[in-house]
Amino acid sequence: MPTLTVTDTSSGKSKADALVVLAVQEDGRAKVAPATALDRATQEHLDASLQALDATGAADEIVRLPGVPGIQGVVVISGSGLAASPQADDAEVVRKAAGAATRSLVGKVGSVAFAFPAETAELVVATGEGALFGAYEYDAYRSKKSAKPITKVSVLSPLAKDKAVRAGVKRAGVVATQRAWAQDLVNMPPLDLYPESFAEQVKEHLAGGKVKVKVQDEKALAKAGAGGLVGVGRGSARPPRLVTLTYRPAKAGQHLAFVGKGITFDSGGLCIKPAESMVSMKDDMAGAAAVAAAVAAIAELGLPVAVTAYLCLAENLTGADAQRPGDVVTMPNGKTVEVINTDAEGRLVMADGLCFASREQPDLIVDVATLTGAAVLSLGSRTAAALGNDDTTREEVVAAATTAGEDFWPMPLLQHLRSGMKSLVADIKHTGPRMGGMIVAALFLQDFVGDDKDGNQLPWVHLDIAAPAYSADETYGYVGKGATGFAVRTLVQLAEGRA
Repeated sequence: MPTLTVTDTSSGKSKADALVVLAVQEDGRAKVAPATALDRATQEHLDASLQALDATGAADEIVRLPGVPGIQGVVVISGSGLAASPQADDAEVVRKAAGAATRSLVGKVGSVAFAFPAETAELVVATGEGALFGAYEYDAYRSKKSAKPITKVSVLSPLAKDKAVRAGVKRAGVVATQRAWAQDLVNMPPLDLYPESFAEQVKEHLAGGKVKVKVQDEKALAKAGAGGLVGVGRGSARPPRLVTLTYRPAKAGQHLAFVGKGITFDSGGLCIKPAESMVSMKDDMAGAAAVAAAVAAIAELGLPVAVTAYLCLAENLTGADAQRPGDVVTMPNGKTVEVINTDAEGRLVMADGLCFASREQPDLIVDVATLTGAAVLSLGSRTAAALGNDDTTREEVVAAATTAGEDFWPMPLLQHLRSGMKSLVADIKHTGPRMGGMIVAALFLQDFVGDDKDGNQLPWVHLDIAAPAYSADETYGYVGKGATGFAVRTLVQLAEGRA
């Protein structure tokens, strides 16, 4: 992860390999957004160059200009799509513009300076965050590593000594580092990342910190009645694990529980997927990766909120003892489930996690899962769904996501769809009507959220991140191809709000 600093150096004195400025749109043409670090002559030169190139200033437009008078390195002009200089509430636009710039520079330069409008702490921090996000690259399995990884990012701003800026920069570094860890986990080939090795990765990453790690193997899970994890894991020679993370600061005023789906590879089981649908199925543990990374960030930031997290890890394969359609499994809360489609395995392991989380009586349970293709069909490739048993709590999570810069859309829990999960032989089937499949899956999960001391169901929000957790083809802003680390920032922001 690059180092992030803020300095009041001017663009002309910067020794970075690349200088990035922001472009806005004025009458359909690109124009450089004024910044304190840019002198008038440099800005006029850049504006003239943009006009000569017919640049538009649209989001994700990148223009490179070598040999700009008075600037040591190459100048990169990153489009924002804004009609005028950004304001505080344009933070995510700024993040994406900064990230698009560093993403275009990965492997080309070692240091990058940003002369963005940076007269408020929000804009300074957003610039730095986006730059760090865009600088991510995964080359662990390449025989030839990147010749020039980005190691230094600096934001040129007169607010270099501002307390809010310094605190924001520190936070940005922590969140970006943990988000990158989540990306690494998801990008890792499933040959090397499986339930046991995932658990070991988490133990190693969190060793010596404030988070306690407990790992339950297949024998312990069977004894605990975890029918979902045990059943899904039966088809693999690499058995399931449940990893419990516990962060308990002394002055915690709230207790949050996170549950993450961790299917390290999903073949569909006996209801096997088409070959082309399996290509990216190493990403089916993105929810567990996001949860683990968020807990790591929350603990490193020292937030005064208690968190218990459950990583539900299994590999869904077609071995000799694989779970069959028609099997009945018993969950930790005693409820029996008839298995209908073995490719709907995620909700089974998540049900176990929700049962265990409920026993702790937290103030809020949030589960994160790449759960349904229906969520992708409903909301497209960049937006996740948020469903829950309480509208106010669901909106709280969506608001946290908006502040963090992640796109969630609130969806209703339509109770009439639940009738399609009636079983002839068990308490419930784990699938229902195909139409409304995203909501059906959430309704199934709701059955495993426990009650509080007064007999009311615990507050619970379900985040279906199937679409934005992994970008197979599309790139935009700070999002490159592969794992995105989606939901890490939302969970951290939620914890900060509760704290």
